[in-house]
Amino acid sequence: MSPEQRPVTALIADDEAPMRDLLRARLASVWPELQIVAEAANGVEAVELGERHRPDIAFLDIRMPGLSGIEAARRLYERSHIVFATAYDQYALDAFAQGALDYLLKPVSAERLATTCARLQARLRTRARPDNGAAAAPPQDIGHELAKLTALLENKGKPDKPAYLRWIQAQVGSSLRMVSTREVLFFQSDEKYTRVQTASAEFLIRKTLKELLDELDPDEFWRIHRSTLVRVDAIAEVKRDLRGRQMLKVRGYDGELEVSRNHSYLFQQM
Repeated sequence: MSPEQRPVTALIADDEAPMRDLLRARLASVWPELQIVAEAANGVEAVELGERHRPDIAFLDIRMPGLSGIEAARRLYERSHIVFATAYDQYALDAFAQGALDYLLKPVSAERLATTCARLQARLRTRARPDNGAAAAPPQDIGHELAKLTALLENKGKPDKPAYLRWIQAQVGSSLRMVSTREVLFFQSDEKYTRVQTASAEFLIRKTLKELLDELDPDEFWRIHRSTLVRVDAIAEVKRDLRGRQMLKVRGYDGELEVSRNHSYLFQQM
């Protein structure tokens, strides 16, 4: 089989099984020809499987037991293209800006994954794999970028973590009400206002959903619809209605919230 005909292979490493499932499903959608040859639940297993299967691409969670994703990458990057996945290390993403590394923020969106896969495909096309079956060489020595990430994660020269929004200012009559984001069940926007729903009250603010997305902790609030952000730990139930739509039941609120098709990957098991 010629190098052009040989399938592109990948390894997925994440200590959370639902995240592995989500990434596998997203990859099947945006890159159906990609073959997932191995999955690892920790860094040590990632290195062992990477050395055994020699995948073209390694998708590595940054924080894993045994070895971190960065430590595993040090052992794998000479033969595999590295893509990091992270939910907590946004402060380290500047280290990717000019390097050969790529990253995905969890939960992984189809749009962002498609961009990453397009980059990987372009790199692989310009660097044909050798006839002995070894993976294509990475685009450059990424040891320097890995060293920068290691320094950041060890708090050496790490910039301050983002200060996420903790209070919402809502006008109530002639008074200003301070609403803690911990009270908010969801945000829902229309053309002019954004609705702030708590268990006991509803407020209207002029801040847009895009502004809120930039200011809220992405681990606390997920976008489930182009017009809705929901507090993750307020979700009580996810079900499908008679039309097949995913609907959320939120604690402390009698109604239901629709999950759009573009965001259904957040609840892939449904």
